[in-house]
Amino acid sequence: MMKKHLFILWIVLLVCTGASAVNASQKLSLILDWFPNVDHLPIYEARQQGFFADEGLDIKIISPSETTDAIKLVATGKVDIAVSYEPQTIIAAARGLPVVVIGRLIEHPLTTLMFLKDRGIETPADLAGKKIGYTVPGLMDVLLKAFAAINGIEQYEAVNVGFAIVQSLTAGRVDAVMGPFKTYETVELTHRGYNVGYFELEKWGIPDYDELIFLTSRQNLEKNQAAMTAFGRAVNRAIEKVRQNPSAALQNYFKQVPEADHRTETDAFQLTLPYYAADQKLDRKRWQRFADFALRYGLIESKVDVKSVLWTPGE
Repeated sequence: MMKKHLFILWIVLLVCTGASAVNASQKLSLILDWFPNVDHLPIYEARQQGFFADEGLDIKIISPSETTDAIKLVATGKVDIAVSYEPQTIIAAARGLPVVVIGRLIEHPLTTLMFLKDRGIETPADLAGKKIGYTVPGLMDVLLKAFAAINGIEQYEAVNVGFAIVQSLTAGRVDAVMGPFKTYETVELTHRGYNVGYFELEKWGIPDYDELIFLTSRQNLEKNQAAMTAFGRAVNRAIEKVRQNPSAALQNYFKQVPEADHRTETDAFQLTLPYYAADQKLDRKRWQRFADFALRYGLIESKVDVKSVLWTPGE
């Protein structure tokens, strides 16, 4: 009889342990804003080091097919988390999309208005009357409009170049592009022998902002607050680990993204490293400053109170 009781107890413990293991591994989908690159390296480091697993998370990383995919898919609940941009998030909030910011990846602007130096461009005003490409529809074309208004660029033609930044510039299809990162496309173009110039947005009238952030939908947040908090902790640990041992982190990234151009990504990583977020805190005053700027320059048509957009665990 004692053996029978012990056997039953063992079965109960096994079932309970199995159930806990299932519950502890919550599957979440995360869509990137762009093709995989070293901007996203801490995400891959968190997966490689088991930081997501330590938090009971199983993260599936998805690459977008279009530059506008991420925010659309997270807003409709088709993915759990999206990597996106602060300006795009403010625009989405003004349009009533139910998106919430749960953390950040890159804490200062990397976006530039980029050009080749042999095209006779020295100041933003030199772009008047020219073709200017943009990368993300609904974001970079709108930022371009604000930049142009601030810096006296008149009668330009805006052209959607999508992912084809380098090809569009080098082939002369456009004279400049709004959207390239000063830490990435500069490297790729330099490696191809081009002399690159760019205007940093924050130095030409655009307020400082978090370049890359993590979004979820309001409905998903209500269901998965614990998982979203756990995700933030894992990302924080990963960024700390990257800073402690950058070389190892880069090699871990290459293991997971074997198609990456090692030369370009290595140089881009060195430039990107200082910009990874120091923490997951979202500065409401800083976000509100950008939201107010967006309203003033026509990026949005109605005022956004960022308290409704930013989420702080425990509040």
